[in-house]
Amino acid sequence: MESTRPVTGELAHIGKSVFIKGELSGSEDLYVDGEVEGTIELRGHSLTVGPNGRVRAHVHARNVVVQGKVTGNIQASERVDLRASANVTGDITTARISVEDGAFFKGGIEVQRESKPEHKVELKPEPRSEQKTEVKPASAYATTAAGSNTGSSFSSQTAGDHKKN
Repeated sequence: MESTRPVTGELAHIGKSVFIKGELSGSEDLYVDGEVEGTIELRGHSLTVGPNGRVRAHVHARNVVVQGKVTGNIQASERVDLRASANVTGDITTARISVEDGAFFKGGIEVQRESKPEHKVELKPEPRSEQKTEVKPASAYATTAAGSNTGSSFSSQTAGDHKKN
């Protein structure tokens, strides 16, 4: 179901009595009030699952509004809106999300930044004691971190002890 018409705010409608199984893609916004099973690819457009809509599919769209039932992962480049009547089971990845009071959701949410590169933060384990410890040889640290000191020679001083010496 691919359209060659230019994008002009057009809307395709899948009615209550329609059942589609397979890959669904398009270059216009889509309103689903029927049943879709498979995949929905509307990367530059919006998907609205109406109150009677039942979707069992992986969804990729710019915006997704759910009023009915969706089982499957949702990936939206801009926004996901779960209305009060929504019933969603699956993971959501999006830049913005809105969940109305009364909506049912079971799954994970990953909120991504819009058009900005991700900055990864590297977390390093902190020593268990409250005092800071200096460890000179790298191999001694690995032995100490495992909780056993098997005779490796290393110097360990707290910051306060180091200043006194």
